[in-house]
Amino acid sequence: MTPEAHSPGFLRRLGAMFYDSLLLLAILIMVSYPFVWLTGGKQEFLILYRIYLLAIIFLYYGGFWVRGGQTLGMRTWRIKILRADGRPVTWGVALKRFAFALVSLLCLGFGFFWILYDRDKLAWHDRWSGTKLIRLPKNQ
Repeated sequence: MTPEAHSPGFLRRLGAMFYDSLLLLAILIMVSYPFVWLTGGKQEFLILYRIYLLAIIFLYYGGFWVRGGQTLGMRTWRIKILRADGRPVTWGVALKRFAFALVSLLCLGFGFFWILYDRDKLAWHDRWSGTKLIRLPKNQ
């Protein structure tokens, strides 16, 4: 089989991202309560609040990527993340991938849509961080 046959397509990735975004939204709502309660929701804490939420988002993705290579959405859609050499993702690689995924997102999502044109079906953040996504068989 070609490496492309093992790469998840755009719609499969989109499905996993949708699942993860629903779960993450619930988590962000829950972790926002203590922060807002402690700060009184004052405007001067807005930057700190954004950094706090960004850290929570990284811990969600990074934690799952490092521990098993799959977020809950990725598990549902049978997708797994590995480094390009096939080894598991480390915290350093997870941070790099997360940062580059933000760049892909900030460019109006173009880095994600790049999957449709890339010969290996890699997004910008996949290439730049040295990671790849593989599609798992149904029995895993």
